[in-house]
Amino acid sequence: MTPLFQKTVWSALSSRQSHLSIGNGLARRFDPEISPFAASKDNSPEALSALADLIAPGDDRVYLMQAAEIALPGALEAEMTTFGVLMTQNHPISPSSELEITPLGTSDVAEMVALADLTKPGPFTKRTPELGPFWGIRVDGRLAAMAGTRLDFDGFTEVSGVCTHPDFRGRGLASELSLFVADQICQRGDTPILHAFANNTAAITLYEKLGFELWRQINVAVVKRTD
Repeated sequence: MTPLFQKTVWSALSSRQSHLSIGNGLARRFDPEISPFAASKDNSPEALSALADLIAPGDDRVYLMQAAEIALPGALEAEMTTFGVLMTQNHPISPSSELEITPLGTSDVAEMVALADLTKPGPFTKRTPELGPFWGIRVDGRLAAMAGTRLDFDGFTEVSGVCTHPDFRGRGLASELSLFVADQICQRGDTPILHAFANNTAAITLYEKLGFELWRQINVAVVKRTD
């Protein structure tokens, strides 16, 4: 598997999405108004020091995510650590054409943030859609479900932000949106990937039915400065 998978956040921050980030060749983070993810190039003292310099006292919930164990410099401490998984769609499945899936834009942002706040699909702000396109399914005018893309690097794009309003669960909307977004990624020549928490076996089982395969377990940490 590509070495880019070892540090997917760094792979995105240092390539296709570098214009959405701040930092240098040792450490980068997304504009905090867009995404709370950050990464260092490696675990060298110089890179970890550069990572700490990107996080200001009082910064709220900065996320690190990589395959190797996460090392922190003395200036940072972990508020939370957990395990996730990285999955790749090696067997694309065509989405159904029965549901009307439409692009979401600037006029939809307030509804998108409200849906994400309610369903917690992962960090999501009003500027998160700047990372990549989002699509949704409306029922009687209400945004019932949405999904989009997040990390984007050479040959791979992440399906993310998949969520369904509780009033509309059990209809397969999340599955159809996931397949639709994955199909959009395939059409531009990339391979769809996604991350899930390792203890979310229901989601992992669902994604396996959608053609995704487990690559490996990864490490996740939410960090802050010690000063």
